[in-house]
Amino acid sequence: MGNGVATAGIEYYLPLFFEETATVFDYLGSDATVVLHGDLEPAFQRFWQDTKDRYRLVRDAPDRPALPPESLFLGTEQFYARANDYAQLALRANVQDVADNAQFQKLDEMAVVRGAEDPLARFKSHVRNTAHRVLVLAESDGRRESLLDFLRASGVSPPAFDSLEDFQTSDEKLGIATAALDTGFSWLAESIDFVTETELFAAGITTRRRNKKQEQVSDVEALIKDLSELNIGDPVVHSAHGIGRYKGLINMDLGLGKNADGSPTVQEFLHLEYADKATLYVPVSQLHLISRYTGVSADEAPLHRLGSGQWEKAKRKAAEQVRDSAAELLNIYARRAARGPCFPLPAG
Repeated sequence: MGNGVATAGIEYYLPLFFEETATVFDYLGSDATVVLHGDLEPAFQRFWQDTKDRYRLVRDAPDRPALPPESLFLGTEQFYARANDYAQLALRANVQDVADNAQFQKLDEMAVVRGAEDPLARFKSHVRNTAHRVLVLAESDGRRESLLDFLRASGVSPPAFDSLEDFQTSDEKLGIATAALDTGFSWLAESIDFVTETELFAAGITTRRRNKKQEQVSDVEALIKDLSELNIGDPVVHSAHGIGRYKGLINMDLGLGKNADGSPTVQEFLHLEYADKATLYVPVSQLHLISRYTGVSADEAPLHRLGSGQWEKAKRKAAEQVRDSAAELLNIYARRAARGPCFPLPAG
């Protein structure tokens, strides 16, 4: 720090170097709107419980003592007090008055008819007959390009827009953009119909959700179902911290009280070792976050450095490669769907 070099993890010691540290609110303009998404209370409780549990583990470390969470993070009341200085938009799931809002209206499905001469006939009919402008929404840039190819193959070529504001200020009747929406709707106040893949392809949202669940359990063999399957020194992967080595189980007293016989309450942890002999203790209750390392041989497994960002970079690079491959595959299947099914010629 004296030489102006901020080492990894130094953010957890900033209160030692500054009389006052900044929060996210210090970076917001006075005209910003704070969006409160979902039920925040359980999220606050989980965060503080996890943070306090980790603090109890490392607070007495002689070489790297930790600061109390209250010195590093905003408490729940502090968060709301700072948020109250800004305009707020609260988004809640399954709120009936939002569903019944007079500004919005549900869209009917415009599902592609497989094998039809024009599979987008229903969609084209909607665009012709509605008095609203229509904005087609794809989940990602890759999906947008695939949808564009599919639409163009049926004689529809909507211009692409980077934002809703760009579409609103244009004179185009039809456009396409990227947004993480599962279901489309009509925005009556602005006379815009938002059409997603759920409306275009009847099984769109169901298929995507099923595929997501399959991804989570696809590598069943890599899951550690029983601690007996692990040997000391085996490389494992923590979903948030990357590759480390299993060093066994350890019982620790977290100061959470005593048992009925007066003995201290202890919890069992997996002891993981990372690069530079860094140690991570993972509660057995979080075993679902650990999976087997299935790369090169166990002896050559590359250990990640805690707090270095190596694991995040590796995951981001892998995700980009997956998206590129997915976009290519989706493009192929979209072209096939546009052509319709192929039937073999009858013999003779």
